[in-house]
Amino acid sequence: MERRERTRRLIELGGLLQKSGLPDLTSDDRAIIYGALLWLADLANGPGGEHERALWRRRGRRAFEAEEAGKIYAGNRCDLTGGGQP
Repeated sequence: MERRERTRRLIELGGLLQKSGLPDLTSDDRAIIYGALLWLADLANGPGGEHERALWRRRGRRAFEAEEAGKIYAGNRCDLTGGGQP
């Protein structure tokens, strides 16, 4: 059962990565993607990391809400910053 849950979690995380559009932006370059993720981890663990995580959480929630409302985020980069039109 534990293995199945881990597999599901990894698939969901891969799906989020795909939704972000990062694989397409990097031509699936794993070194770039991994480097970007390491950079994000450094930001999250550094000074102001709590603030960064709060910003990321807010933007992620907006993206999920936009997706639920029928707007595509990764494909057309609708504005999730709170200003402007998608």
